Amino acid sequence: MRTQTPFMPMDFDSSSPLGILDRIGWWGALGMIAVALAYTFFMLIVSRGAPRHGGPSQPDAPLLIVILMPCLNEAAVIGASVRRLISIPDPGLRIMVIDDGSDDDTAQVAAQAGDERVEVVRRRPPHARLGKGEALNDALSIVRSRCTTASSSRVVVGVMDADGRLDPHAIEEVRRAFAPQEVGAVQMGVRINNRFGSLLARMQDMEFVIFTEVFQRGRRRVHSVGMGGNAQFVRLSALDALGPRPWTRSLTEDFDLGIRLNATSWTNEFWPAASVHQQGVTNMRRLMRQRTRWFQGNLQALHLLRSVAREQRGLGRADTLWQILTPYLLLTGSLLTLSFLITMVTAGVAAVLRWEQSWIWLVGAYVIAFGPALIYAWIYWRIERREGLNLLKAVGYAHLFVLYGLLPSLYGWRAVARELTGRTGWAKTAREAEPAQGKQTAPSRPAAGPNGSASAGSPLPSKQRPPSAPARTEPLTAPQAAGPGSAVPAVPARPLLNPTAMIVRRPRRTSSNLTNEEMR
Repeated sequence: MRTQTPFMPMDFDSSSPLGILDRIGWWGALGMIAVALAYTFFMLIVSRGAPRHGGPSQPDAPLLIVILMPCLNEAAVIGASVRRLISIPDPGLRIMVIDDGSDDDTAQVAAQAGDERVEVVRRRPPHARLGKGEALNDALSIVRSRCTTASSSRVVVGVMDADGRLDPHAIEEVRRAFAPQEVGAVQMGVRINNRFGSLLARMQDMEFVIFTEVFQRGRRRVHSVGMGGNAQFVRLSALDALGPRPWTRSLTEDFDLGIRLNATSWTNEFWPAASVHQQGVTNMRRLMRQRTRWFQGNLQALHLLRSVAREQRGLGRADTLWQILTPYLLLTGSLLTLSFLITMVTAGVAAVLRWEQSWIWLVGAYVIAFGPALIYAWIYWRIERREGLNLLKAVGYAHLFVLYGLLPSLYGWRAVARELTGRTGWAKTAREAEPAQGKQTAPSRPAAGPNGSASAGSPLPSKQRPPSAPARTEPLTAPQAAGPGSAVPAVPARPLLNPTAMIVRRPRRTSSNLTNEEMR
């Protein structure tokens, strides 16, 4: 029997089922790894430079920034999140909390902020709980109706999750990011704030950081930056270019929006100078449910291929096509991974039983499986060393991250089953209550949402779409002692103001919203 080398198939009969499986698994896995490594190294190279903007800048142009916070049963976290936002001393900032038919005290808790920059809008059944995109669209209609004296190019609409914690300097960075006039959308980084207390949350944080530091930074150069569901900021005029209701009913409406914005004349930008910090999922069952929904949304994005091929150009088009096709590549890769693992286990058993096989193949298998993880460890360590993470521990995390990366092989096929059977409903991920004065996570370099973590999405089949109806909005004034389901007195809301007058007058509370931790 010939001695095996690390880059050769095992010595099975080529005509036997095991031999065929051996070759498919070995060469298929090697091929996919080679492509993935080439793509990763390309992104590593291009991510090191700063993006170039061709248009003139307006660094002193006043912007009105309206943050929409979709909420569904978020009473545990919304109060602390709103308090953090109003602690930002920016007179041009508005917060619109959208209570999308909550069963708890979300609206009442948000209304207790006591700041006239905060507005709460309540959506009632049957117009509530139709999806995050629908809630955002209804909130946007309110923004549009009030921005009558301001140019839409000087109004920025942000989207944040109910548990989001912006870095204290984030709004200032938003203003810098939108100085170039051609920038239509900006995605900030995302970090997991409970990464220190949960290994599963740590893996999610590593996922976001790697996605940011390699792929989002690289996409700045090739003009294919994607949007996430948290800390997404879009110029109102860019949203106008997508129609009256720019967010779709996709399960991952954020990715859908980013893809369609890339197909316009506007530029999507990733801004690494600030991050939003959010809760990670600490329960494996809830994580699988969340990622199944994300993956299903990615599968729905296939209809965007034609518009991307038609409207985008160059490397940006190639990378956007890659993003859309990623879930299908992951599904294919999961089959090859299974074949590869079966081959490795079989060869290992043979080596132990007969002692005739060279053990050098273990080195090759390790390099193939864990080589990229060493690069990821270095990237993550550079970001987290300020928090006390040493390089050796980062390497350990990176090895676990390889195993974490096998999860799409499970929830990906579950998402396929749900899509094929027409199941598009989802269960919201529960959040953990936060203290009234939560410690702000130290500012760090960001990471924007994973793409397999790659969010993607397309509208649901038309037969599954409820008829569109206007939201019933009931702006709250102050902490009314009203329980869930009780009527909340409505008060006339003041119009959003011309940004040039924002220091003199401030708008009152308004918003429409849908919740999202699962819905990135």
